[in-house]
Amino acid sequence: MLIYKIFRAPEWAALQAQGETLGAPVDIADGYVHFSTADQAAETAAKHFACQTGLVLLALDSTALGDALKWEPSRGGALFPHLYRPLRITDVLWHKPLPLKDGTHQFPQDMT
Repeated sequence: MLIYKIFRAPEWAALQAQGETLGAPVDIADGYVHFSTADQAAETAAKHFACQTGLVLLALDSTALGDALKWEPSRGGALFPHLYRPLRITDVLWHKPLPLKDGTHQFPQDMT
């Protein structure tokens, strides 16, 4: 199953340059890297990245992350994937820009 991470351009650039990251400031504060499923990603973008441009959507294979990935209740009791180790550039299957159009982030059609 694919899971998704939304990064601001500087966070994505840091991952590319360093090869791994503990994530965005919220991830570092919480002690794990936050991810969303395909069904959760649009709501995550609207809630945490409203009206922000320059975002990048990363796709990862949840199975490949092994035991470091935990599914835990979050928003509305839904289970969200949380990574309890640094996110590595080698974990990323693909990345795409997440453009903003008329106030809504435009997700790729082929996310699932």
